[in-house]
Amino acid sequence: MQDTIRAAIVGISGYTGAELARLLPDHPRLELTVATSRDNEGKHLQDLFPALRGTDQGELRISAPDTEEIASRCDIAFLAVPNGAAMEMAALLLDKGIKVVDLSADFRLREDKIYTYWYGMEHTRTELLQEAVYGLPELYADRIAGARLVANPGCYPTSIILGLYPALAEGLIHPQGLILDSKSGASGAGKKIKPDFLFCEIENDFRPYGLGGIHRHTPEIEQELSGVAGRDLTVSFNPHLLPVDRGILSTMYADPAVGTDMEEIAAVYSRYYREKGWVRALPGGEIPRLASVRGSMYCDIGVLQDRRSGKMIVISAIDNLCRGASGQALANANLMLGLDMGAGLAPRTV
Repeated sequence: MQDTIRAAIVGISGYTGAELARLLPDHPRLELTVATSRDNEGKHLQDLFPALRGTDQGELRISAPDTEEIASRCDIAFLAVPNGAAMEMAALLLDKGIKVVDLSADFRLREDKIYTYWYGMEHTRTELLQEAVYGLPELYADRIAGARLVANPGCYPTSIILGLYPALAEGLIHPQGLILDSKSGASGAGKKIKPDFLFCEIENDFRPYGLGGIHRHTPEIEQELSGVAGRDLTVSFNPHLLPVDRGILSTMYADPAVGTDMEEIAAVYSRYYREKGWVRALPGGEIPRLASVRGSMYCDIGVLQDRRSGKMIVISAIDNLCRGASGQALANANLMLGLDMGAGLAPRTV
């Protein structure tokens, strides 16, 4: 029997922590040994997640976050904490030899000035910004496998980067003037009570938010797409709130480069993602939908062309909590630990 690898979820009570708690029981090697939450200290995990009643994991007692205790009881830590709270904790855990997957934005941006501008706080561990590996496993698996600190991507950026990567990498589209229109379920806003996200406010409604180039995922998207394109990009990113609990649908508009056609573009997408089981390049003209990816690691991508304007349209669909957060974090952890990337992540729905 292979040795068990001990895992900690720091911030168990949020949606991303809850999603990790849903996924870990099916993992063949990882065992949840530490779960922290200041508001739920002393409770058992099954008190927060009744579905875990009657399981060994459900009996786990939740503790307050303490770096010394976490380090003594785990081999890898998932930091599902607010932006700004992860940077110091990650540094302390790394000093104690613990591998870290950070689900916040604290290590996604490589320049501290950009982080300060968009998140309104100083970065206190700038020495780790260049070390942290951006955790998109289909694109950076080799680097992730050798990392001790992985910055788990944001949910919107995951859907957009996977959607545009092949076209930018192969020069099939012009990098200027990219318009990124994304729609997310309400769980993307987190679990803190916000009146705008109450059921009665979002039911039978559909609205944009964070328009005008102010959404915090904008610099992350620009950073990664600029790296693919080999030049600095400025994008128009426009998020919307869907009256559903989970899922992201991103529609991206670009000008095709001279000489490209839809058959060529479809062939490129198929080639890029043929060996990437979680990214499904759909047959020509087929449109992704949220119901097909819910609760899974799949990213479905469809490509078509506007016959009148000539614009290339790329549509991607992911589950924001699994593919866009916790499932992706687990895939990154698998790579860091030398395990199969898909361990504990069999296709599923919720």
